[in-house]
This record gives sequence, C-alpha cells and structure tokens, in this order.
Amino acid sequence: MKTRIMLLMLLFMSSKALKAQTIMNIYQNNGTVVQIPVNSIDSITYSVLNIGNLATLTTLPITNLTSNTASSGGNITNDGGTPITQRGVVWSTSPNPTTADSFTIEGNGTGSFSSQVTGLSENITYYLRAYATNSDGTAYGNELSFNLIISNPGTGVTFDGYTYSSIVLGNGQEWMAENLRTTIYANGDPIPNIADSNQWYNLTTDAWCHYNNDSQYEYPYGKLYNWNAVNDSRNVCPIGWHVPTYAEWCFFINYLDPTANGGNNTVGGSNENTAGGKMKSIGTQHWLYPNTGATNESGFSGLPGGGRYHEGQFSTMGNAGHWWSSTEVSSYLASTCALVYDVSDVFNADFDVRLGLSVRCLKD
Repeated sequence: MKTRIMLLMLLFMSSKALKAQTIMNIYQNNGTVVQIPVNSIDSITYSVLNIGNLATLTTLPITNLTSNTASSGGNITNDGGTPITQRGVVWSTSPNPTTADSFTIEGNGTGSFSSQVTGLSENITYYLRAYATNSDGTAYGNELSFNLIISNPGTGVTFDGYTYSSIVLGNGQEWMAENLRTTIYANGDPIPNIADSNQWYNLTTDAWCHYNNDSQYEYPYGKLYNWNAVNDSRNVCPIGWHVPTYAEWCFFINYLDPTANGGNNTVGGSNENTAGGKMKSIGTQHWLYPNTGATNESGFSGLPGGGRYHEGQFSTMGNAGHWWSSTEVSSYLASTCALVYDVSDVFNADFDVRLGLSVRCLKD
C-alpha cells in the first residue's frame, strides 16, 4: 500500500513539473516579456546581430541657382557600420525636411554625391539637407536655406557722357548695376566739386567728390555725393530714374532674403541675413579678405567705395560700401544702405547728411 501511495505522489509531482515547463518567458530589452508555449517550439537558434549606427554626413553648398532649379549634394564620411542603401537631398519650405518631403535619390555608398533640385519657385525660402539611409535608419546633414533670385540685364541708361548697365529683378525693380558718376543734375545744372576739407565741413549745399580727391577712383567706384545733392529737386539721377527711398531699398533687400527685415539689424545681431552677400561683387580684387558670403546673385555688383566724413577726411574704401536713400530721418540724418567685407549682411543705418557716399539709381 505504501508503495502504491509513493508511486501516485511521484506521478503527481512529475505532472506538476511538466505543467511548470510548458511556457517559455522571453525578456526583451524594452521591458516586455514574450511568453511562448514550449510544445509549440520546434527548435531554437540564435545569432548576434551586427547593430550599426546612423551615417555621418554633411550637406554640400547650394550652387547653380536658376529660376526653378538649384544644385547641392552631400558627403558621407562614415556609413555607421552598415552599407548605405540610399542617399540624396531632401527639401521643403519648412525647416528640418525629411524623406517625407521632396527628395532625390543618388545611388548608394559613402563619399561625395551631387543632386539637382527641380520644380522650385521664385522668392520662396527653401530648406535643404543631405540624407543617407542604412539598416539603422536615415541620417541628415546640416541644413541650408536659400531662395531663388531672378536677375536679367536691363536696357541701361546714358547720362552725362556715361553709359550705365542695369539689372531687372524678379520683383519688378530695375537698378543701375554701377555707382553714379554724374557731375550734373537731370536738367543739366552742374553739381559743385568740393575738394577742400574745410569747405566740405561747412557745406549746407550740394557737392560731389572723388575718394581721396583722386580721379583714379572714378572707375569702378564712381563719385561720392552729400545728401544735399541727393535731395535736390533737380534730380541727381537721369530722367526716368531716381534715388531709391528707404522703402524701395527694403523691398530690394527682402526680395534677396525674405528674412532680412529690410536690413534693419546690427553687426553680429540676431537678425543676420544673406542679402548683403547677394549684393556684393565677388572676390577680393576690390573687397578686403574674406569678402564673406559674396555671390553677387542679384547682379547689383556692390563695391566698397568708402565714404567721406563730414569733417572732410576719407575712410572705409575696401571694407565697406555705403549708398544714400532719398528718405530723410531728421534735419541732420538720412537713411542709407551699407555692405561690409566680413559679413554677408546688408544694413540700413541713419547717417549724417554731410557725409559723402555712393549713389545708385532706380528706374521710375
């Protein structure tokens, strides 16, 4: 009898042990547990996965802008441990574009690649960055922004023996592409040439001069004029042209960079813009190094013609260009537009009306 009882107890315990082993618990690294019935498992194998990282890449500069296209690309310096299966650029009118937005496909693998972006519209700010996809996901390069500028040659104008080239922008404005050199008003009356510093200092009337009173600066910088000449009703510009107002300068600047706020920022301020670079002539033949951001995309061909202080001395040739507006701020201040050699910004500032600065004319 005892033997029978012991046998029944062993059978009972063995049955409980079998029941306890019918479920396999698999603990995942995300904190969850997967339970699998043992009797449903045919075999168990495992392997070590080659887990990689996202790729490392940079976005190449934006070049070859047209009325509806742009060129860019990327440089993939590290594939992250797994092969790059797709690469290209993404773009959108909102920051931080992804492959959910517009994108190109430029093959696979590491290294540099180029992309042609098409279907763009004028005067819209676009955001672009390169991307690279591997088995671990999609990585993105640094973000660049740009907008398309239309600038075509205008008919130009001849005035006081000089023929000026001009540019016609997509915003409808036609600007002289050179600084003014006239010695007369539109009606033919002369503008006095004042070389003497004391005489310049005491002026309450119109005047022009060359930088350093040296005619060698006539080309390419043009002449310098005080604001009395700019503000004269006889018009320092040719018939059918005028010195732009502050608002017209702002319209031009915001066309080049819609985020520029008309150039109403300060050097190193939070409202930096790219419009200045698009206005400056390229290279360092005239501008001091490094001529930051200069692309001259607008065709404005801005030069660092410097200026003449109201005391009569000259300064800033090579590092800055200053242009009058026709807008008076007070009895002794008028609005101006300025470009500087070491930033890509353009600035609007109020200057003493006794200064001698460059002039650009805008078609009526």
